[in-house]
Amino acid sequence: MSQRTGKELILATREFAHEYKLRSWVAVLSTFVFLAACLAGSVLLPILIGRLLLSVLAGLFVVRIFVLYHDHQHHAILDRSKLADGLMRVLGIFIMTPSSIWTHSHNTHHAKNSKLRSTHIGSYPVMTVARYKRSSRKERLKYLAIRHPLTIALGYLTVFIGSMCIVPLMNNPKKHRDALYALVIHVLLYAVVIYWLGWLAALCLMTIPFIVGSGLGAYLFYSQHNFPTVTYLDEDGWTYEGAALDSSSYCRMGSVMNYFTANIGYHHIHHLNSKIPYYRLPDAMAGMPELQAPKTTSLQPAEVLRCLRLKLWDVPQQRMVTLAEAAVIAS
Repeated sequence: MSQRTGKELILATREFAHEYKLRSWVAVLSTFVFLAACLAGSVLLPILIGRLLLSVLAGLFVVRIFVLYHDHQHHAILDRSKLADGLMRVLGIFIMTPSSIWTHSHNTHHAKNSKLRSTHIGSYPVMTVARYKRSSRKERLKYLAIRHPLTIALGYLTVFIGSMCIVPLMNNPKKHRDALYALVIHVLLYAVVIYWLGWLAALCLMTIPFIVGSGLGAYLFYSQHNFPTVTYLDEDGWTYEGAALDSSSYCRMGSVMNYFTANIGYHHIHHLNSKIPYYRLPDAMAGMPELQAPKTTSLQPAEVLRCLRLKLWDVPQQRMVTLAEAAVIAS
């Protein structure tokens, strides 16, 4: 059987772009229940270490809830359900990802993924070695700050509160009013928890879960398109299929992390057809030979470090390089 490419390959994925409504509802509601249980335990458990562990576990459920929200925004799950629409709109505000911002930024990301000379709305910017060399000191510092590991680890502040709420609200207050709602509600929740339950409860109930969930989410988003074998292209050579298979990674995870990340590691397939429900992504990979040899990453510490060290795209070598490698190239 010949390998399908282009439109034929994309059309072939439609077989898997059908959800099972009951399964989708069970996934969403059970995740809410598990998250609520973890948050309750993080406040009520008498042992501090137990409270902290439940807070971290709640952070993992925040990741899962975020990916389910992401799937709904793509119309992959619970499509055409007014109840789900309302629930997810509220959820987007709670997780600091208002739908007015997320829809625009993420759709732009899918449409322009891995294009070198395009807007970087909804993605981490990528400079070529040559452009970095021409840039001013201020431009370099800004670029490196955005891609810095600490910026990614503190995604709660930098990505979600900052980029997803404060910046859009400042740029267009009328269009992104839901960002204001998200910020106000977030501050009020902190105030209520601190007033009634104290600082430790606020730490366990909100700060730790959001830091864990946002940090892991930000890193996954980064590494899905910033890994050693990624490909970046100019407009002329760019194709939607190529951006999915050559510029989006498959993150190898065990069953536990696949659960918490709702299979977002199958990112090459998601970019090929974003309407495939998360629970059908493994089926698509198993059923389509063209999807079974992806470019891979993992959450192993060495692999994480390798991805984080990549800073610039070297056009002649057609690969991402570290700053040290770029310095040698530029000399």
